[in-house]
Amino acid sequence: MSFVAGVILRERLPAFERMLWRACRGNVFLRQAVIDSALEDPSNGDKVYKSVFIIFFQGDQLKTRVKKICEGFRATLYPCPEAPTDRREMAMGVMTRIEDLNTVLGQTQDHRHRVLVAAAKNLKNWFVKVRKIKAIYHTLNLFNLDVTQKCLIAECWVPLLDIETIQIALRRGTERSGSSVPPILNRMETFEDPPTYNRTNKFTNAFQALINAYGVASYREMNPAPYTIITFPFLFAVMFGDLGHGAIMALFGLWMVLKEKPLAAKKTDNEIWNIFFGGRYIIFLMGVFSMYTGFVYNDIFSKSLNVFGSTWSINYNTSTVMTNKALQLDPASDYDGTPYPIGLDPVWQVSDNKIIFLNAYKMKISIIFGVVHMLFGVFVGLFNHRYFKNKLAIYCEFIPQVIFLVFLFSYMTILMFIKWVKYSATNEEPRFQPGCAPSILITFINMVLFKSVEQTGECSPFMFAGQQGLQKFLVIIALICVPWMLLAKPIMIMRSRKEAAHQPIAPYSNENGDAEGALNPNNAAGAPAAQQGGGAGHGHDNEEMSEIFIHQGIHTIEYVLGSVSHTASYLRLWALSLAHAQLAEVLWNMVLKNGLSQGGWIGGIALWAIFGFWAVLTVGILVLMEGLSAFLHTLRLHWVEFQSKFYSGLGYAFQPFSFELMLETSSSSTEE
Repeated sequence: MSFVAGVILRERLPAFERMLWRACRGNVFLRQAVIDSALEDPSNGDKVYKSVFIIFFQGDQLKTRVKKICEGFRATLYPCPEAPTDRREMAMGVMTRIEDLNTVLGQTQDHRHRVLVAAAKNLKNWFVKVRKIKAIYHTLNLFNLDVTQKCLIAECWVPLLDIETIQIALRRGTERSGSSVPPILNRMETFEDPPTYNRTNKFTNAFQALINAYGVASYREMNPAPYTIITFPFLFAVMFGDLGHGAIMALFGLWMVLKEKPLAAKKTDNEIWNIFFGGRYIIFLMGVFSMYTGFVYNDIFSKSLNVFGSTWSINYNTSTVMTNKALQLDPASDYDGTPYPIGLDPVWQVSDNKIIFLNAYKMKISIIFGVVHMLFGVFVGLFNHRYFKNKLAIYCEFIPQVIFLVFLFSYMTILMFIKWVKYSATNEEPRFQPGCAPSILITFINMVLFKSVEQTGECSPFMFAGQQGLQKFLVIIALICVPWMLLAKPIMIMRSRKEAAHQPIAPYSNENGDAEGALNPNNAAGAPAAQQGGGAGHGHDNEEMSEIFIHQGIHTIEYVLGSVSHTASYLRLWALSLAHAQLAEVLWNMVLKNGLSQGGWIGGIALWAIFGFWAVLTVGILVLMEGLSAFLHTLRLHWVEFQSKFYSGLGYAFQPFSFELMLETSSSSTEE
């Protein structure tokens, strides 16, 4: 008897058994056993299940036939000695080999793990190095070869203050690389508009980002960002004035400022959080300024602080006060004449006519802040004209703009101060009593329309002697400024062009000896002519006269009508401040007041729940939503009302070669 042993796929075993039975006519004996664990196919790595079989037969003919059948079913045959001793030795040898292979595999796995762990530690550094090398070679590809093809030549923009630093860096790079050719850095003259580079730090970066969102400044144009650091949080605070809500915002901003490094290390894709964290200094300043204006408004969560004691006194007896729900205080007798040291008197918080009083107060200060803000923007434009030596713009635009704005709207703000000072209940003259105080708005409308107003009774429509004549003079001068702004500049440009056309053109010889016209804009002689009109787009040398007239007409109409609309636009300071105060008062009366009105332990539990609800509404609505609304309105006041007076924003930003920016961009793109 002979036998053959091997391994075959489990699913082929039934067909394999039938084929053996039929081909050998039942003269073979097959025994099989299932291998429980899955084996790995060396050809493709898949997991397969196999069975072990042993076939007994007699004769060489059946042996040949059995081997062919095993080969056809792709069964793997293994030699098996016939002697038991040989089989035991062979089994021991196989076990030894398996143990040796397992040891080798284990050691290989450990070695591979150690190698990968060591590589993982340096993987980030390798990525950084590769990205830096790619960026360096990409920049080197922009260089040009010189005639000798031995060195590279490049043209680039560099900050003027950093030239010495760049030369030191080039010298250091030459020493480290061992090069024998020293680098040469020369300044070049160019007719291209340079990029705009504003140095910022972590504090001013957020404010500069607000300005750049409107438009990057032209080269050497006045940058509004330094002034925005003060004006932006202040105008926001005028609308958001509340000591309590401002404290919440300031504490949140202060927390982000103090935890700046650990928070910056936690890079996240949450856009809302990134916006908040990027503007952490803006949020902190807005909160601090809101605390100041809230202290001036004497408003903390719709309540007041009686810090210095009210200057109003009640002269009614106790029974009158207790039996009457509403009583009036006479400012002539119940007010001691001493103003509250800082801000509003706390008595206004409990008065029924609080809204009427605050309406007049906040409306007037909104107009005052608006006129001062716009006038400041016009004066900032003067620095642009002086730097670019654009005298024509100073005489034909700046001066009439200032006269128009001062003679009309600044005069209106002066009337507000006169009205505050002159008219009071303690004034002995009847025409200076509060009931005789004229309306500023009606006075301004009558002034513009040249409408004569007659005195009725003891009350005079004028605040001082000669007011009507002065107002007519101011309006006439302001109206004269309109054609001044409209026609003066185009006429002056037209006259200068006619004078230039009558002057003879003197030819000159260049280096090659060829005579060229001095009016050629591409040669060096054309440079002074292009620079006379001032830089940053102020020149009109290549512009048609019709376009100049149209452009100046649009500019004049925009300024004249914009002075009215922009002044009215600053009333949003009053509207949002009043809305914020009233919403806080409604939230107090409708929510928290109900929890404070209950007593006992049930009232304590109710107050705990109601306070939580009130706190959520306060933070969610009054701080977040109202804060976002006030932020957007403040942004509009700066972009439209303030920057339109002097800021063109037609430049492009300076983008230096920076490994830090390059790595941040590549890491963000990899994460996406």
